[in-house]
Formats: sequence, structure tokens, C-alpha cells
Amino acid sequence: MPHDAEILGLTGYEIKDIRCTGNRTELEVRYTGRVKCIHCGGLDLRKKDRYIRRLRHESWGRRHNWILLEGRKFQCKDCGRYFNQRFPGILPRRRSTEVFRRQVFWEHYDGINRKRVAQRQRIGAATVERWFLDHLRLRASMMKSEPCPTVLGIDEHFFSRKKGFATTLCDLKNHKVYDVVLGRSKNALDGYFRNLEGKENVRVVCIDLAANYRALIRKHFPHARIVADRFHVVRLVLQHFMATWRELDPNGSKNRGLRSLMRRHGKNLNPEQKQRLAAYFEAHPLMGPIYEFKERLCRLLNKKTCTAKRCRRLIPKLLDYIQQLRTCGLEHLETLGKTLYAWSGEVAAMWRFKKNNGITEGFHNKMEAISRAAYGYRNFANYRLRIRVMCA
Repeated sequence: MPHDAEILGLTGYEIKDIRCTGNRTELEVRYTGRVKCIHCGGLDLRKKDRYIRRLRHESWGRRHNWILLEGRKFQCKDCGRYFNQRFPGILPRRRSTEVFRRQVFWEHYDGINRKRVAQRQRIGAATVERWFLDHLRLRASMMKSEPCPTVLGIDEHFFSRKKGFATTLCDLKNHKVYDVVLGRSKNALDGYFRNLEGKENVRVVCIDLAANYRALIRKHFPHARIVADRFHVVRLVLQHFMATWRELDPNGSKNRGLRSLMRRHGKNLNPEQKQRLAAYFEAHPLMGPIYEFKERLCRLLNKKTCTAKRCRRLIPKLLDYIQQLRTCGLEHLETLGKTLYAWSGEVAAMWRFKKNNGITEGFHNKMEAISRAAYGYRNFANYRLRIRVMCA
């Protein structure tokens, strides 16, 4: 048959006969390629025995396929050793082809639970899980040689109640997860970063305002520029502003509609909402200047992809805002000023670089979906294997 390779998905085989019974198909197949000694590669072989291998093959729709493959036992005349014939696409001592195992892997990968895949393919659920992990390990082994990314995003996410949090290392340039490490403390991550290959090539690291991550980056990534994540910086400003409002006006902060307006940026308010806020500020004149100061600070922090010359002009404004916060006399705003002062270099770097940890947070949503589909993980090695392959 001229299209045997297209029918089987295997090259070097010839279909001798096809028999159909119900929803099963048996294909008698013969290997047409040259056979070499598996020990020395010799071609001078002597036939010693003949046997038939019955192999499960890729299904065609709902029809299950079996391959009856004729194999032989040989003796190599060069080295004198015996061996059973090897076939491309079929590993020794297995009762299924790699094409079928790959089909099961992709069905389970696409979200079909292993029980449904097992019922559909007439195999065991444990077999589905074993084959799935085999392909994950195979794909993960191909990724070991990948160098550490030049633009790195680091953030933590929750793993389990028993083992706590895990740290995600994301390749922000290529939009994929580089690795997942158990723990988020300095002691838990120090050994991993010490042995990380290619870390001298990292140029930019994006993190939230976590002091332990900053200390680790300064220690293990000497050539990297630390960039604060814009979302976390702006959120910190809003949190301290809302805490100040609750302290100054406890009754007004309990109004859900007014609370929603105070959380929004001024550019996102319609005229009616602006009038409502203006009426509130007339009744509470102390909150108006604080709100306007918050808006100016957020507009400054939200500037993106600025040139180096423009960044130098913006830095004095940022330092002036920080000084006003540190001397305002309000506890929560003073705390905000101290935090921004401690992170002023990383905050100013946001204007120069457009990358942020929004990509990492998006992968965290996907990780949560993977964990929910499995009803949670207890084995972190299994979890890490799935995340590295399915989020790459």
C-alpha cells in the first residue's frame, strides 16, 4: 500500500492485511527497514526465531486498533550476541505503540479526566496516569537545557495548607513558566538560587514589594535590575489611602457606593460620580486634598516606557511626594511614605521597563485551575512537573 505510513503514523512499516470485527480493527504489519545489531551495530545477522507482537495502536474515531507485528530473534555474526528485533516507534517490552500512548496523553492533557479516557480507550485509569506522567517527564527533560531567562518575574502562590506557599519563576520575555520552587522564605530559596545555572545572564527581575525576594536577587543576580511590579505598588497606595479614610471618617467609609467611588481612579468616573464625590468633599473638606494627592501620585506611578531623560525629571517629583507622605502626620500615610522610600529605586525603575508580573499572575490562575482539576496536590514534585510542562 503506498500510504501505509500515513495510515499508521509510523514510517518503515507495510500493512499486509486488515480485519475488522465490531469496533475493533486488527492490522497485520511487517517492518521493511534494515535491522542492525543493538550491541555493535553490525548488519551481518543470522535469524534464530520468529514471534508475533500484539500491540495497541492509535484509535480511529471510536474504533480501537491493534497491530500484529512480526518480529525476529537474531544472532550477530560480528559480536556473537543474541537480541530481539527493535522497531522504531515501539519500545521494548511494551504492548502499545508510542503513537497510541501519545494519543492518550493529549486526551488527558486537553482536560478529559482519566476515568473517561480509560473507558473510551478500554484501558485502566492507572495506565492513563502512568503514561501521562511518562510524557510529562519526557517533555520536562527536554526543557532542562534551557538557560535562565534574561527577564525574570518572581512571585509566590499558595500550594497547600501543609506545605504552604511556592515561588514561581516566570520568563516574562517569552511568556512561559521557567520553574516552580517550594517555599518563599530566604532560607527555603537560597539553595535553589545558589545552584541555578545561567543566573549571571539575568538582566531584569520583576517582583512585588517583598523584602526577602529583593535580598535574594541582590545576592544571587548581581547583574540584574530589580523592578517593582506596578500593580502591587498602586494597590499599596490605595490600601493606605482607604485605611486613612476609615480612620478620618468611619461612618462614611461604611457606605458601599461611596467606597466604590473612592477606590476608583478619577479618570474612570463619569460626571455624575464626580459630582457625588465633590458633594462629599464639601461636607468633609479634609478628605479632598488627600484624594487629590492620591490621584497625582497614582498618575505618576502609572507612567510607562519613559526614556532615561524623562525618568530623571520624574525622580524629583517622586521623592517630593514621598517626603510629603513621611511628614504628613497621618499614621497610614507615613507608613506608605517609609515603604516607598525604601523601594524608591525599584519603583522608579517601573517607568523605564514595561514588563510586569501580570504575566506571572495570569499563570497563577492557570495553576489554580490545574490544581482544582486534580482536587489538589500533596506531592510537590508531581505538581512541579505538570506546571513546568503545561505552562510552558
